[in-house]
Amino acid sequence: MRAMVLEKPGDGLVARDLPLPEPGPGEVRLRVEACGVCRTDLHILDGELVDPALPLVPGHEVVGRVDALGPWVEGLAVGQRVGVPWLGRTCGTCPHCRAHRENLCDAPEFTGFTRNGGYAEFCVADAGYVFPMSDTADPVALAPLLCAGLIGYRTLTLAGPADRVGFFGFGAAAHILCQLCVRKGKEVHAFTRPGDATAQAFALRLGAVWAGGSDEAPPAPLDAALKVVRKGGSVVSGGIHMSDIPGFPYVDLWHEKVIRSVANLTRRDGEEFLPLAFEAGIRTETKAYGLADANRALADLRSGTLTGAAVLVP
Repeated sequence: MRAMVLEKPGDGLVARDLPLPEPGPGEVRLRVEACGVCRTDLHILDGELVDPALPLVPGHEVVGRVDALGPWVEGLAVGQRVGVPWLGRTCGTCPHCRAHRENLCDAPEFTGFTRNGGYAEFCVADAGYVFPMSDTADPVALAPLLCAGLIGYRTLTLAGPADRVGFFGFGAAAHILCQLCVRKGKEVHAFTRPGDATAQAFALRLGAVWAGGSDEAPPAPLDAALKVVRKGGSVVSGGIHMSDIPGFPYVDLWHEKVIRSVANLTRRDGEEFLPLAFEAGIRTETKAYGLADANRALADLRSGTLTGAAVLVP
C-alpha cells in the first residue's frame, strides 16, 4: 500500500510503499476513503508529543470500508463503512477502564501515534474502537467528526449546562460544535485571531450571535470562557497538547469558576455524538487533498489559512 510516513520528528512526511497490513485477533482492516488532518498531527510531527511509534503513519480521523476481519471479530462486516478515532485501544482492566472511563486508561494505544493511522490506502484498527458511519454520506465530510467532532462534543459536555457558549479559536472543532449549539438553542460567541475577518464571517454564517477577536469582550457574560465567564461557569480545554496557560489574577477564577481539561474520548461519546450529528444535519466545511499532498495540507493547517478542516483522500 502507499502511505505517508513520519520517520523522524521535525522532518516532513515521506511517501513509502508498505506491506499490506494484516488484521490480528479482534482487529479489522479498512480500505481508507478519507482521513482528516488534525492539529494533533502537527504536534506529533514537531516532536511535541513524545514517543510516537516510529516509523509512523499518522492520522486519526479515518473513514473507510471494512476490507478484512481478523479472528474473533463480531458485529462488523466486510464492505461496511466505519470510522476510526484517536483512542485506538485500551487495556480493559485498569481502574479507569473498569469504571467506564477508558479515556483515562493506564495503557492506551492511539491511532496515528502509537499505532499506524489513516494517512495511507489501508489501516488496521481494533474492532472495539471503530464506529459505524453513514453508508451514503460523503466520506470527506464525515472525517472531521471523528476527532474535531468527538473531542469537541466531549468538551461541550464537560462544560455542563451552558446556554451562552464561547469558542476560543474557530477551527475544525468549533465550526462543528457551533452548528450543534445553534440547533440546541444555545447562544454562540466566537473568538478568533484578532482581525481575522474571514473566520469571524464564517462563525456568523454558521449561526454565532457574535464574533470578534480574542482581544475583544463579548456583549454579555458567558457560561464558558474564564475572564468573561459568569459566576460558577466553566472553561474546558479540548486540546491534547497546548501552550502553557499564562498567569492570571485570582479574581478571574473567583466565584467558583472551573478550569478543566478533556482527555481523549470514550466509546459512549461516539455512540452519542455521531447519531446526533447526523440527525442535526451538521455540515462540515472541508478542503480535500490527495494523499501525496499531506505535507501541503499540514502546512496549510499550520498557517491558519484553512476555513474548516483539511482531509486527505487516498
